[in-house]
Amino acid sequence: MAAYWIALVDVRDPEAYQEYAKRATLAIEKYGGRPLARGGRRVELEGGAPPGRVTIIQFDSIEQAEACYRSPEYQEARRYRDQAATGRFMVVEGLD
Repeated sequence: MAAYWIALVDVRDPEAYQEYAKRATLAIEKYGGRPLARGGRRVELEGGAPPGRVTIIQFDSIEQAEACYRSPEYQEARRYRDQAATGRFMVVEGLD
């Protein structure tokens, strides 16, 4: 069943965040993730969304998404993100 990695990120240092994005992309690709949305335009309809960017990555399963997040490659990338941004991350199972 497909799963969706959802990240709500408030970037403080755009240059440093680019290094995170480069490294995270390699990890996500290695674990079969496919970006569906990455920081594009959004329209807030209710409740006021948090500031920053929204990223949605599709994986084949929730286990695959968790494996990517916990992988050495992603954890290395995360060190860069932690210096450049704050955020909330979750994985949601799809309705296959």
